[in-house]
Amino acid sequence: RRQATEYSTSSSDEEFEPKPSLTHKAKRAIRKRRKLEKETKQLIKQEELKRLHKAQAVQRQLEELEERQRALEIFGVKLERELRGEADSGTKDENQMLHEWFELVMEKNKLMRYESELLIIAQELELEDHQSRLEQKLREKMAIDGKSK
Repeated sequence: RRQATEYSTSSSDEEFEPKPSLTHKAKRAIRKRRKLEKETKQLIKQEELKRLHKAQAVQRQLEELEERQRALEIFGVKLERELRGEADSGTKDENQMLHEWFELVMEKNKLMRYESELLIIAQELELEDHQSRLEQKLREKMAIDGKSK
């Protein structure tokens, strides 16, 4: 008897009743939330694309910078040999060669500073990308129901 009563009470008629549909306000809130999520995803994609383009530009500039530094290095070696008298300096006098040498050193220092700036920008982009991914993970975790948390 006891089992039969427990069985009969567990399958009550309440479980089979149709659930009332969501109210108009609830439906509107769900639509609004979905629209907001969609807009947020689009905004995130746009930000990622901006970072990607900027990172590509930085990479191109670093490559160009490296080529200029190589050219300066080659010219510097040639000029150094001329200053030491190891190579034929032609009609150049020593003062002119020293002037060129110092300009070369200044240009090289300028390029090294620029390279440092580009590397800092690249690191900043990397950190922004990491932050964006962490924010996305946080949004996903915050969207989980209270019961599932």
